[in-house]
Amino acid sequence: MIEPISSFASRFKANVSLDESLVVKEQNRYFLINENLKKLMAKDFYYAGVYLGKTKNGKFFPSFSLLAMIAARKANKVVVDAKSAWLFICGRDIFRRGIVKASDSEEKGASVLVLNKYGECLGFGTITRDLNKGGEKDVVVKNVSDVGDFLRRET
Repeated sequence: MIEPISSFASRFKANVSLDESLVVKEQNRYFLINENLKKLMAKDFYYAGVYLGKTKNGKFFPSFSLLAMIAARKANKVVVDAKSAWLFICGRDIFRRGIVKASDSEEKGASVLVLNKYGECLGFGTITRDLNKGGEKDVVVKNVSDVGDFLRRET
């Protein structure tokens, strides 16, 4: 049942160990619940516990709670400065000059979590070029999903 979640985490070279008996699927959505909630749950529900994400047309779309769980582990991630963090949550890509720190194994095409200087996960992107080569104004991480997406969709 947790294959879509595990597969998604592996994109970041991360391993998310979830108790499969506490992950429930309702239609195409995945939730992490605890033992107490499991005892009280009805068979048909809309929301319970921690929302992990959903599948749509065979593709997994993570929640930001799941991204935070992955970011708390060893994973592909970059830490960006304050200006780049703001631009990223506004839907922009990351320039090389905005990266403060990066994990060791960053290669073109790899998925990477984007964190601010406080360690908060802002979203994720795809590496477009070597993080250590090129000019400071070169885009090195293409924005795939960020926390500002919800606000942009509401306007």
